Amino acid sequence: MNFKPLGKRVLVQRTQAEEKTASGIILVDSAKQKPNTAEVKAIGSEVTELKVGDTIVFEQYRGTEFTLDGEDYLVLEIENIIGVL
Repeated sequence: MNFKPLGKRVLVQRTQAEEKTASGIILVDSAKQKPNTAEVKAIGSEVTELKVGDTIVFEQYRGTEFTLDGEDYLVLEIENIIGVL
């Protein structure tokens, strides 16, 4: 992958959505909510709080989604990241 986020941005890849509920009900794709946790894949030069491989929690409906080399990624501003798991 040849992508380097600029400034205070982070490239992440979302974790997988839950396939079924805690009670065992299997969810169809349209009922699944996109997870707001992700793994950090690359960081911008001004990001000091994170490192590649961290699992983060971010604000829902934030960032820019795109596909690179057949994989889905999300670029987030550091201000949209809530914390590290």
